[in-house]
Amino acid sequence: MNARIAPPTPIDLNPAAITRSARTVIATEAAAVHALESRIGPEFVEACRLILACKGRVVVSGMGKSGHIGRKIAATLASTGTPAFFVHPGEASHGDLGMITPQDVVLALSYSGETDELLLILPVIKRQGIPLIAITGKPDSSLATEADVHLDGSISSEACPLGLAPTTSTTVALVLGDALAIALLEARGFTSDDFARSHPAGSLGRRLLLHIGDVMHKGEDVPRVAPDASLTAALVEMTRKHLGMTAVVDADQRLLGVFTDGDLRRALDDDGVDLRGATVAELMTRGPKTIAADKLAAEAAQLMEKYQIHALLVVDDEQRVVGALNIHDLLRARVV
Repeated sequence: MNARIAPPTPIDLNPAAITRSARTVIATEAAAVHALESRIGPEFVEACRLILACKGRVVVSGMGKSGHIGRKIAATLASTGTPAFFVHPGEASHGDLGMITPQDVVLALSYSGETDELLLILPVIKRQGIPLIAITGKPDSSLATEADVHLDGSISSEACPLGLAPTTSTTVALVLGDALAIALLEARGFTSDDFARSHPAGSLGRRLLLHIGDVMHKGEDVPRVAPDASLTAALVEMTRKHLGMTAVVDADQRLLGVFTDGDLRRALDDDGVDLRGATVAELMTRGPKTIAADKLAAEAAQLMEKYQIHALLVVDDEQRVVGALNIHDLLRARVV
């Protein structure tokens, strides 16, 4: 017989108290971050110098909540031009120290500066001559005094009312890590193109790395007709290629114009047009908007938006038609 589970006892929430608590946390952490600004000075510059001179990678390490912050700092450094990875200090003393080489720089996080797992591996790091940067809240701690550079992450109080849960201290450490990453980014001249190369699956990567040649229709999939083609022939080509338009080209495939759904509607509304006898050259739009295959796909999206069009022809330097694309191609590529 299944035991009957009692429903949870309703909690009588005090909205005012909850709101006050949240605002206190935010104010406490914001004040600590603001106080951090005045402590950025020669030590911070020296930390950046050590990292910029590093021939290997930045090895970030920390235990507990500091470890979680360390993982994020390592990821941010790696994605902004500074090769970095995280090593758990407990695992380091059981073999993972082999991942650290004399060409690396170690960035260690510990608010107390007395974390046993970190202190245990310090002698090995020091013997190899590996530069050590420490972020602690205790400038006179063991880790801080052993470090080549100490970054002061001290706070007046944690946001936790018990003073136990790492809250303000981890926020300050995270901000210091972000400050390092961005200062290094700017010092290296790291660009948005560089960022995109390490984020190829992200929306920024797609906008900065995907070119017209990657998404356009090519070869037999490009709709094109001769200037003397009939309206019927142009409509058949448009229907077969599913792009809502067709290029009109000469014998050398040079672009003469484009015939679109809009051109068709205008022809139908014009009583002076002989729909049976007219050639596509008489109905096409001359001087259409085009784009080169080596341009970014994002540029095609901008062109379409600016001129309120839904398709573009791709031409080479000789104005030969080499491809075509429409807004649906950009949507599929998640450029827009």
